[in-house]
Amino acid sequence: MQPNTETAPVSKGRLWAGRIISGIPILFLLMDGVMKLFKPDFVVDATVNLGYPENVIVPIGLVLTVCTLLYAFPRTAILGAILLTGYLGGAVATHVRVSGGLFPVTFPIIFGVLIWGGLWLRDDRVRALIPLRQEGD
Repeated sequence: MQPNTETAPVSKGRLWAGRIISGIPILFLLMDGVMKLFKPDFVVDATVNLGYPENVIVPIGLVLTVCTLLYAFPRTAILGAILLTGYLGGAVATHVRVSGGLFPVTFPIIFGVLIWGGLWLRDDRVRALIPLRQEGD
């Protein structure tokens, strides 16, 4: 898909702001995914306390790591953002189901906003799809 030629090219400042904002969830989610692959005791305890069996921790970690890596690379960032949105929606649903409280429910939502906000800043195709202002503003 070619970028929309009617959108302004990404400025260096906007690009770097997008990279920094995107970097926050990338680093956190990669760390979370890799920890699920190695299964330290606190990860196993937290996952089991959320109602998931221990045998799903590594597959969840693989999915999270792959989705995060897709998001980290510009060519596949939109696909990664879509997949991470689904993953984070599952995290919200899980915490709502176990009555996890306000912070555990809102934390994945904040990460979703960072994911899409960072992508919006660094990719003109996303800005063309999600214009935050009307034409002529």
